Amino acid sequence: MELIKSTLKIGLEKPLKILHVTDSHIGLADERDNERKHALANRFASPEREKYFYEHLAYARDYCDLMVHTGDLIDFTSQANFDFARRVLADEKVFFTAGNHEFSRYVGEAYEDRAYKMNSFREMMPGLGAPLFFNSRTLGGVNFVGIDDSYHQFEPWQITRLKKEIEKGLPVVLCLHAPLFEQSLYDYHIERDGQGSSSYLVGCDEDHLPDDEWRAIEIRPRGITSEAVDFIKSQPRIKAVLAGHVHFSFVSELAPGMTQFVTGVGYGGVAREITIE
Repeated sequence: MELIKSTLKIGLEKPLKILHVTDSHIGLADERDNERKHALANRFASPEREKYFYEHLAYARDYCDLMVHTGDLIDFTSQANFDFARRVLADEKVFFTAGNHEFSRYVGEAYEDRAYKMNSFREMMPGLGAPLFFNSRTLGGVNFVGIDDSYHQFEPWQITRLKKEIEKGLPVVLCLHAPLFEQSLYDYHIERDGQGSSSYLVGCDEDHLPDDEWRAIEIRPRGITSEAVDFIKSQPRIKAVLAGHVHFSFVSELAPGMTQFVTGVGYGGVAREITIE
């Protein structure tokens, strides 16, 4: 396990420790799944991925108050993956918000929009045992709020719910799958992964969208998304954003007093221990 240690100072009387894990990409299939699912499992499954996940969970149980998983726990929809997710998300130590792969039927097979997501959601009924689109939990005087932004968009009802959580008056740690656009993160992402990589950040304006129009259509903010990103960055009670999705680790300031912690791939053993003080 590769453990990154970070500190978030927000004025708590008693420190709180969380383990941020993301992008575990578990890939399982069994006799209930079709040949295409088995082909994906053969391509992506690895005992190392499960081993690292259970190492992360064991560490969180022993040394942290909470494990926050920000999505892509599973790599694709399958009955075997659903069973795995339901089993581990039943643990009270785990706080979860969904990633795009929670809804990915065959990994990159189609344009992924809300209709695609809801078809996948119906496939996994009765769910995964944890809220997928919006989640909240108060622990140690901190309100952890999870919002599914896995397709790079926000929905109006999610922001209405977020406003109600902020009204509780507690410091908020916002848990997302895809990071919010921030210039230094964007610059590093482009330098590391190339021009198309900008498509992995939420809230890109026209100057920061990828050149590939297909990708630009997918990532271009729609509906309330740009307004939602501006709203989040304007809220002093939101002290941190936790995200993954880009498969590398990075820390930057979204707004004064608001840190965005992006953590690398769980399937590679990476986790971030954050001490909130």
